Amino acid sequence: MTPTFPLSAIQGQPQLVQALLLAAIDPALGGVLIQGPRGTAKSTAARALADVLAPAPFVTLPLGASIEHVVGSLDLSKALAGSEVAFAPGLLAKAHGGVLYVDEINLLPDAIVDVLLDVAASGVNRVERDGISHSHAARFVLIGTMNPEEGTLRPQLLDRLGLCVQLANAQDAPLRSAIVKARLRFDLDPAGFLQAHAAQQADIAERLRQARARCADARQLPWSDAIHDAVARQCIAAQVDGLRADLVMLRAARALAAWEGSDAMAERHVAEVAPLVLRHRANEPQRQAQAAAPSPAPKPPPPGSAANPPPTAAQGLEQPPADWGLPQPMASAPVAAPQADALALAALEALAAKKARAPGPRR
Repeated sequence: MTPTFPLSAIQGQPQLVQALLLAAIDPALGGVLIQGPRGTAKSTAARALADVLAPAPFVTLPLGASIEHVVGSLDLSKALAGSEVAFAPGLLAKAHGGVLYVDEINLLPDAIVDVLLDVAASGVNRVERDGISHSHAARFVLIGTMNPEEGTLRPQLLDRLGLCVQLANAQDAPLRSAIVKARLRFDLDPAGFLQAHAAQQADIAERLRQARARCADARQLPWSDAIHDAVARQCIAAQVDGLRADLVMLRAARALAAWEGSDAMAERHVAEVAPLVLRHRANEPQRQAQAAAPSPAPKPPPPGSAANPPPTAAQGLEQPPADWGLPQPMASAPVAAPQADALALAALEALAAKKARAPGPRR
């Protein structure tokens, strides 16, 4: 069996380790999305989490997997033999009780990502296809990684991922050196390295077991009105859409309180998990667009005039960028009103033509 780099030996990524532990304490959080460049301990940390949950499976979902490979399908060998219609388990069944790791989750088809998120939140995989109707438990910690430079997930899918961690390359020379030295020691002497961290690993495993038990007990660590108010303020300030962020933040704060062995939840628990919950949900693009929008003219022309014609149907096809229409450095010559109207009409027609040429679903 290949030795696993211990979770207690990971340096320089405290938020990553915290997010993984919280997701392991309460898998209903919906998993962890790890964003960052190559070589920032994403896969190392995921395998290390499965190690402290041992005995627990660590299942990697390949990018080329089909939906049948993921959820399960008809057992063809038994069906062809004519004996029975049986279910052949997929990767979700194999990951039950452990970690399901998806590298470059942003490159998976949306249909598979939808299934992963549904099962990660509910803990049950339901299959209705190929003449079979089957359901089974599938409670796992979903860990997805992605490099934002290679594309991102749709906002609807991002919102359903519980926590998000943004990693960066280590820029501190002593820290970078310490990380490399630890990895070299592990590669040269895995048994000795693991023995040196055995006590810390055992402590993490025991604390994780106790925290999971506390979170599973509905009578422990109830949410007070003060905690609900603190969560609501955080989500309103971040301008998130919907209420999923509130629910995830409440669960994450409770998991953190259980991990720390606290007698009750406090607002500091909410404040500590808020960045993990809001990082991929905060409505930053909307705020940036509002800040970049041009100030209104001092004396706008009245509606319906030649300089301000009423909106047409073509204007609703595609919105221009936020800086469209701003004065440009080269546009210093005055433009007559009729010419301006002609330019505006040509721009609208170009937008309508572009929208008509855009690929869409076949009818």
